Amino acid sequence: MGIFSVNVIGMVMIEKAYFYPPAYGFGGLGDRIMWAANFILVDGKFRAMFSVLFGASMVLVIERAEASGRGGWNVHWPRMVVLLLFGLAHFYLLWWGDILANYALIGLFAFVFWRFDAIVLLFIAVLVFAGYYGPTAYERLAAMPKAEVTAPAQTGAWDPYHVTPEEIARDAAAHASIPAHVRATLGDPNTALRPIGSLFSYGFETLAFMLLGMAGYKSGFLTGAWSRRAYAGIALVLISASLGLFGFAAGTILRADFDPLVYAPWDQIYVAPMHPLSAIGYMALIMLIFHRRGALADRFAAVGRAAFSNYLGATLVGTLLFFGTFGGLYGTLSRGQAWLIVPPVWALMLLWSKWWLDRFRYGPFEWAWRSLARWEWQPMRKTG
Repeated sequence: MGIFSVNVIGMVMIEKAYFYPPAYGFGGLGDRIMWAANFILVDGKFRAMFSVLFGASMVLVIERAEASGRGGWNVHWPRMVVLLLFGLAHFYLLWWGDILANYALIGLFAFVFWRFDAIVLLFIAVLVFAGYYGPTAYERLAAMPKAEVTAPAQTGAWDPYHVTPEEIARDAAAHASIPAHVRATLGDPNTALRPIGSLFSYGFETLAFMLLGMAGYKSGFLTGAWSRRAYAGIALVLISASLGLFGFAAGTILRADFDPLVYAPWDQIYVAPMHPLSAIGYMALIMLIFHRRGALADRFAAVGRAAFSNYLGATLVGTLLFFGTFGGLYGTLSRGQAWLIVPPVWALMLLWSKWWLDRFRYGPFEWAWRSLARWEWQPMRKTG
């Protein structure tokens, strides 16, 4: 649900606007409010949670496979291969923002860590985070001109986010239909190879998140085994720090009116190491709030149990709304207007997920994933 709150922007307008708001469909007060709200509360944090929970679920599935005598590798690797196929189909047929292929490729390698103890996994995760954020920050800062040597009148001279009318027209044409999207994706070598390139652009960060999830599962943090006092303390400290840092960064960016020399380092470098800590704080708060099952907890739990279907389903909704052969809304909405689509999609997720799982064992895409990975039809409808 949180991921769709930011992904909707990448579905409704040109990709550069996803990374730099003024590039397209931005300028009104509503656009700034929605950018600031997502930047402070959502962006990067829910993707981190998604990746952490993927790592936790990896250990859960492998442990169950080992307990049943099937062998962890014999279950895990086919799951990752099938997930890769789903991710590639998602990317080439529907949307450039797919993350499933990255998860599958990293997940194949992450298998080697699943037997480690929680403290070892945490230690390795911290090392991987440091090895990713440090060099990435140095590389990106080195590519930027120094703000202090740039005259105020020339601050707009360095603009890696500049969008030309030709780019907008080309992107609109690529969203005319699904075949047009496929042709545009395969026609650009850089775009066509992006699923593989993700290994080198953010693969290490994904691996660190997965290791963090394995540690969280094995330590009991993600299963409610810790005390309420511990969850409360972690949530208070980390969420306060997150709100303070991202709030300050948002204010700095808004005061600079999104000057790239201010926006780029704050958005891409300074706040990035806070994403895993923010996610831990959010998860602690969720464990604190939903320590007992109830009607609301069951609704959210159902969305999580059908996370694969909801993630792909959100793209299908975006395709129906934005592609030219369907709703045709691509490129017609501002950032704030696009976000108004989010609450109805959230409501749809909360409504259908529990209704479906009350009747069926798995979400539809979860069932397809499981059946293909095991190479046999899995029972779908619940009995009794």
